[in-house]
Amino acid sequence: MKISRFLPVFMIMAFFAGCISTRPATHSVTAHFGKLRFIGVQTIPHNMPFVGAVTGGLSGIDYDASRQQYYMICDDRSELAPARFYTAKLYFSGQSFDSVRFTGMTTLLQQNGHPYPGAKANAALTPDPEALRYNAKKDRFVWSSEGERIVNSKDTILTHPGVYEISRDGRYLDSFSLPAQFRMQATDNGPRRNGAFEGLGFTPGYRYTFVSLEEPRYEDGPRADVGDTTALTRLIKFDNKTMQPVAQYAYRLEPVAHPTVPANAFKVNGISDILVLSDDRLLSIERSFSSGVKDCTIKVFLTDLRGATDISRVNSLKTATGVKTVTKSLLFDFASLGQYIDNIEGVTFGPVLPNGHQSLVFVADNNFSAAEESQFFVFEVVPSPAGIN
Repeated sequence: MKISRFLPVFMIMAFFAGCISTRPATHSVTAHFGKLRFIGVQTIPHNMPFVGAVTGGLSGIDYDASRQQYYMICDDRSELAPARFYTAKLYFSGQSFDSVRFTGMTTLLQQNGHPYPGAKANAALTPDPEALRYNAKKDRFVWSSEGERIVNSKDTILTHPGVYEISRDGRYLDSFSLPAQFRMQATDNGPRRNGAFEGLGFTPGYRYTFVSLEEPRYEDGPRADVGDTTALTRLIKFDNKTMQPVAQYAYRLEPVAHPTVPANAFKVNGISDILVLSDDRLLSIERSFSSGVKDCTIKVFLTDLRGATDISRVNSLKTATGVKTVTKSLLFDFASLGQYIDNIEGVTFGPVLPNGHQSLVFVADNNFSAAEESQFFVFEVVPSPAGIN
């Protein structure tokens, strides 16, 4: 994305603990989303040096309440440094967002114990890290890779998407079993390039993991387009004990928000992350980008799986009949902030605020481009007395 914008000053504050509640994040508010109240935004400098690497490419975020720190996966495909995730502290209160401080970095390791290679060394083994969640019950992480699909006259590279369990120090522990329909193929079948496992999250209690496919599989129909509401992607539900898929659901994407300039240039709308609220409800972030348009269009939806068809055995949503999609309602449109919004790809609950309400944190991926911004947005979840029906 080619965007030109000056970066605000980045302040690293040593200590603001008194501004933040130390109470852990809780899922008890998940049935009471009323609205989001904006608290503040911080932006880190482009390619800020940190522990022998640079910061940027922040594609997923999660909060560890016991340590009061955040984990952020980086979508650097082992080009600038080995594939990795960062730890950080965010200092905010219910009235202001003061600063971000990076505190650590962990390398993601292959099953053989070595870091992942970059594309120049071995493109078939290069990951595309996109989402990361911390399992406090097991003290482990789960992360996802979109894989790779390059098919041209010079070369064919097919790296399947994956969902992996790792230790705190980045060691590979296990992987989730994926249905064959999510394997990359040289034909127009399976996931699209850069359109696979972009978001994931655990249900309260860590019994299930949900994984979201960013864009439609080839068999499920065309990608989202301007004025087109036919694009269907998928949510996959895994049992964490067996690491096997137990259900899939169809999710209807919003149209691409704006025409491109020039016409027929690159455009996209897809699910950039999810935040699971219960066994059948979640927040979904849809991120729309159109070439020639400065901002991304970011919308947050309350998504309900109740009544949706299990499409595990449906290979093509293009030809299927009688499929009931998940339902969704708009919770928040970032355009209402009236400021520049970049490529938001991560969301997590943060700590409980002093007033007892839940905080919600979003992070934007700058794609390591000086024309884009690594932004952190903090909100208060203002509960609705009626809750979600």
